Amino acid sequence: MTDNNPKFIEGVGWRCETKHSMLRRMQDHDYHERCIYMITIVVKYRSPLLGELKWTAADASDAHIVSSTLGLEVERCWFAIKQYYPDVEPIRVQLMPDHLHGLLFMKRNQEAHLGQIIKGFKIGCSKAWWALCPTSCNSLNKTSLFESGYQDSILMEKNQLEHMNRYMTDNPRRLAIKRMNPNLFKIIDNIMVAGINCAAIGNRWLLERPLRMQVYCHNSTTNENLMLINRQKSYFLECAKNGAVLVSPCISAGEKEIARAALDAKLPLIVILENGFPPMYKPPGKYFEACAEGLLLMLAPWPYHFDRRNISRQQCLALNDMAIKISTEPWTKEIEETLMRSGYIAPFC
Repeated sequence: MTDNNPKFIEGVGWRCETKHSMLRRMQDHDYHERCIYMITIVVKYRSPLLGELKWTAADASDAHIVSSTLGLEVERCWFAIKQYYPDVEPIRVQLMPDHLHGLLFMKRNQEAHLGQIIKGFKIGCSKAWWALCPTSCNSLNKTSLFESGYQDSILMEKNQLEHMNRYMTDNPRRLAIKRMNPNLFKIIDNIMVAGINCAAIGNRWLLERPLRMQVYCHNSTTNENLMLINRQKSYFLECAKNGAVLVSPCISAGEKEIARAALDAKLPLIVILENGFPPMYKPPGKYFEACAEGLLLMLAPWPYHFDRRNISRQQCLALNDMAIKISTEPWTKEIEETLMRSGYIAPFC
């Protein structure tokens, strides 16, 4: 039995974790009620039927989708939802070659479930597809344009609509960056790291850097430990600026804070994860940018799971042990005591 509680994804918002069919919905949420949703729908077999990605700038800042004739019909169908459901406002849609993201505002409680509204939209798109190619096998067999199901993100937080809009607008650029750096975004299975079989995404050459430093912070909120974390952050960032790669499972609040600071400063980072990578995975938010720049390696020693789990103490110990094995400079009690006593340690670099 899986727990279907929502997760917060940077740049997207609270997302209900789903299986590949994307049929699971957030428990205890009424999909008839007034709400804004970001909907993701995938073309069957991931066929790039909706448009073509174009860009000319070296940083892909001008990346955009040139809609196909079918793509234009899909856009028309999206905004036509309002004709069938007057109190449902299609805010926008972002086509990608093989999928789409759409924002939908249910302005009042509806008799129709969200799934019924999306089903009608998908049927309309399929009919448009058949009309464009009346003699094709897809038309004759009445094959659906889209994969079954859909994925929804529910607007639940202040400023989340802005994040959803930004995520949708940035989708073409992110795809262009992935295409420019295919090796950095490819999931590599069954690679041996520190004697452990892992899946990996990112720059594996970070494992060859001569100085790799374990980031380890105590999970305590005492004033003494908070002071230590602040000193650790300064110490690790200074070392990274001098060429070190930071290594951490990012379990404790202090480790997460230092990892965020490293990402903000565009410094190299190896992250060890409790969960693996689902198909079509791409790093979220700042991880994506760091991955594109070759500054991130994500390692997962265990397979991907759909259910939400609390990490166990045994897993924490295993991930920290892996960080030690990867590092050329593991965190030690002696380093900690010196940092607490003097407030500063000259970087190893």
